[in-house]
Amino acid sequence: MSEILRGVFAASMSVLRPDLSLDIEETLNHAKISLDNKGVGSAFFGSTGCGQLISIAEKKNFITALSKENFKEQILIGTSCNSLRDTVDVMQHSIKLGFKNFLIMNVAYYKNEDEGVYNFYKNIIQHVSESKIILYNFSKLSGYAFTRNLTERLVKDFPKNIVGMKDSTGNLWDNFKAKNFSMFVGSEKKLLSGLKQGAAGCISATTNVTGSIAKKVFDDFYKSGNSSDDEKLKAIRTVFDETGNLVSALHTLKSIENIAYANMLPPLEIFSEEKKKEMLNRLKEINFITDKNIAA
Repeated sequence: MSEILRGVFAASMSVLRPDLSLDIEETLNHAKISLDNKGVGSAFFGSTGCGQLISIAEKKNFITALSKENFKEQILIGTSCNSLRDTVDVMQHSIKLGFKNFLIMNVAYYKNEDEGVYNFYKNIIQHVSESKIILYNFSKLSGYAFTRNLTERLVKDFPKNIVGMKDSTGNLWDNFKAKNFSMFVGSEKKLLSGLKQGAAGCISATTNVTGSIAKKVFDDFYKSGNSSDDEKLKAIRTVFDETGNLVSALHTLKSIENIAYANMLPPLEIFSEEKKKEMLNRLKEINFITDKNIAA
């Protein structure tokens, strides 16, 4: 990352086979067709990509296949590992294949304090000194919200490695800035307001399906400082938020066009027919989809 990272990224979805193994070809196709063709970058194996549920071997095999593709847009590799050794293993494998940009959340499950979180990233950087890391601030999943003091310390001590944050917790996106540091909001609802306050863009689950609109809002901002599509983008995100499960909502919607998206690793599952119908009706009401889009 020779310059500050900017843009619209999707926390890219993982597509599975019926036996629940990772379908590498279809996962790549999703990123190429649904995202890259729309000018949207991909962050693989984050929470939306079920990274915690996918094996290290599958991740490495996917990264090997990814290295043979020619993506136009930028790529982030999520590690989604509690194990320090596994995290380093995935990162070293990625770097050998030309990927240096990573999205990394602190360790989940155990109680996190600032000093322990600092040591987690410090150890990673000691083993993978070439890495460029986007901190993943998501307290709902990890049980820890990055503090301003810790973030400043990491940036100060590792300026070549700690280069940004995806703030899904929402406590730092509008009040933390540092030189050569990319702050990404975690929801399209905050994309335009975030850009107006100096954010670099967004990394979001629902840009898997709203990517073209989010990219237009991003581009409009740099052209005119505003966008007429912002309210529509917020309305779509609101529907997904109010389902209570973004990952299941996305897989439910995408499974209409490709049944492979209905394959989900436990404990995740697609919506019941009743909940699916409710979501689809709301998306039709705001003119995001039509009956033609969802015809069987």
